[in-house]
Amino acid sequence: NFMKKLFSIAASVLFAVVFLAGCSKANAKKDYILATGGTGGTYYPFGGAIANIWNTKIENMNVTAQATGASAENLRLINKGDAEFGTVQNDVMDYAFNGTDMFAGEKLSNIATIGTLYPEVIQIAVSENSGINSIYDFKGKRISVGDAGSGVEFNAKQIMEGYGLTFNDIKKSNLSFKESAEAIQNGTLDGCFITAGVPNSALQELAFTAGLILIPIDKDAADVICDKYGFYTYTTIPGGTYKGTDTDTPALAIKATLAVSSKLDEDTVYEMTKALFENLDELARGHAKGKEVTAESAITGVSVPFHPGAKKYFKEIGLLVY
Repeated sequence: NFMKKLFSIAASVLFAVVFLAGCSKANAKKDYILATGGTGGTYYPFGGAIANIWNTKIENMNVTAQATGASAENLRLINKGDAEFGTVQNDVMDYAFNGTDMFAGEKLSNIATIGTLYPEVIQIAVSENSGINSIYDFKGKRISVGDAGSGVEFNAKQIMEGYGLTFNDIKKSNLSFKESAEAIQNGTLDGCFITAGVPNSALQELAFTAGLILIPIDKDAADVICDKYGFYTYTTIPGGTYKGTDTDTPALAIKATLAVSSKLDEDTVYEMTKALFENLDELARGHAKGKEVTAESAITGVSVPFHPGAKKYFKEIGLLVY
């Protein structure tokens, strides 16, 4: 009887141990999706570098960087719970959160900001014989404003607005970056807007073959645009970025941004924000754009509220006070 009792105690202890081990294991591993962009772009490898930091620095973390159709799709995936994180453009995120422009009538409320990452510069290039020296000279000219309904098209609209111009003032076309550069090269287009990291390969090619002029944004127009749209930041395209452009060009940028589901708990997001910004040297080794990420700049160009976990981290290091 005694042995029987002992055996049943042993069995129940063993059962409890196995059961608890099973439970803690089930709770331990956290599987998340980081939505990025196409495999040929920057978001996909950059997202992979971020996921790698999280997976190596945080215990039981398993984040997978997934190739997607980029910003708008990523925000919809996060909003409906099919992804927890996404690399997105901060202007597209603003439209999604407020239900404007390309998200008119479709407000996404489950999205929050971790921080902005690196600038995507609105580069305005024209042919050398176009006679264009300023956006004021765009009147009546053949200008490509990026793909129809794209973030670039809204950037072009908002920037021209700062100069008192609308799309009705130009001969507008909607071409991809590569098509725009080719059209300027063969003389069927005077200029184009390209929102991308610097340098952009289509513009490098154009500068090398036919040459180009970069149009600066003047301070007064920039102030008007930045006051109206909280997602723009000031930047400079350094002289020498493209063949034949020797002087620095003042420009506006939007920012690649790390978005997160507002449903994710504060502790997890705090831990992930901290791990990322405490390992920026590793991010820079993982991807060249990582060199442009700092905690100080991560709080600029933010127009969609921070996730409480991210806010806690930036307050802790003295960058946010409210």
